[in-house]
Amino acid sequence: MRLLQRYILIELVRTFGFLLTVLTVLLVFVGVIREASESGLGPMQIVQILPFIIPSLLPFTIPATLLLSVCVVYGRVAADHEVTAAKSAGISVMSLLFPAFLLGGVMSICSMWLTDQVIPWAVGNIQQTIAMALEDILIDRLRASHQVNDRDRGFSITVMEVRGKTLIQPCFRLAREGRGNVTIQAETATLEFDLDRQEVILHMERANVDIPGERQGYFEKEDMPFPLPNSVPPTKPRHLSISKIRGNLEDLRVGFHDRRHRQDAEMAMALLVNNPERLWQDDMQDFEYRDNIDRTLAAKLDTEIYSRMAMSMSCLVFVLLGSPFAIIQARRQFLTSFMMCFFPILVGYYPLMLLMMNQSKAGVLNPMWAMWIPNLVAMVFAILALRRVRMY
Repeated sequence: MRLLQRYILIELVRTFGFLLTVLTVLLVFVGVIREASESGLGPMQIVQILPFIIPSLLPFTIPATLLLSVCVVYGRVAADHEVTAAKSAGISVMSLLFPAFLLGGVMSICSMWLTDQVIPWAVGNIQQTIAMALEDILIDRLRASHQVNDRDRGFSITVMEVRGKTLIQPCFRLAREGRGNVTIQAETATLEFDLDRQEVILHMERANVDIPGERQGYFEKEDMPFPLPNSVPPTKPRHLSISKIRGNLEDLRVGFHDRRHRQDAEMAMALLVNNPERLWQDDMQDFEYRDNIDRTLAAKLDTEIYSRMAMSMSCLVFVLLGSPFAIIQARRQFLTSFMMCFFPILVGYYPLMLLMMNQSKAGVLNPMWAMWIPNLVAMVFAILALRRVRMY
């Protein structure tokens, strides 16, 4: 790499690193406050989840930080007439822009890696920390007041004492509408948190069980699930890796074909025995209902895959658009150039991306091409800006 290109690349990396650190630190406090308020975390749990919140914010901060960095560096280079001097020496403007294109491409790859691998890992650790915090909170409440009541979910736990994490002589009650109340008394019990099912499983030993209409009596061991007192947010598609999303899509397709074969067999049997009323029964209508649900879910999962690719590529697109624009606006302040470039992106690019995303999730558009439309529109303006810089 030539000396001038190395100089520009070093300036870009230095500016980008500083701005990314400042912006990420500011947003980390917002993310920590949000997680703490939603989950009721204490100071120790906040410190534990802090390293995992940072990767979750980077895919959102990298594109804007890249755009600001190229506006700062290329705006200053052009304002100092270094671009004019380079062109007079026979150096192409595209050669000066190459370091920005290289950094934008690398950041696009890094952003894709973050959304596909790092964020699912970070979210899993955050949820695990929250679950452990909920366990400590529940145990501390039982140790302090010897009971926990959750009227919204209709259960209560009363204990004689708590030794470590073992409940001594617990009494568990669960209210069920129209089916009677469940009452279980045991000598000892332990708690197990299941994040996937949003449940706490109470493992009891030597328990007297009274479940109206199901079973009653004495059991050496009994497990009873009940809802989490403070629910951990369920895992969303954006918190899954692409490989897991593709696995879920394959499961949906297999389930769809299996139901379709069963429906065809049921319809054929109904017509064979001259029983057309069978076609309008509830279980036959349920096939269509399940198919619609699976189609909607499959559309959301497909959209998640291609939206990640398109949003990651926005790092390179913003650089292609911002670097020549900063040279054109050389005499202006870099913040003015940044706002003049970022404001159309804010009111045009992102709303168009959200529109394509919503239409794709609804199944109206194919996300394979719809999610790339905002990038293509931005590329048109980037090509026009690059052409002007090369000519003038």
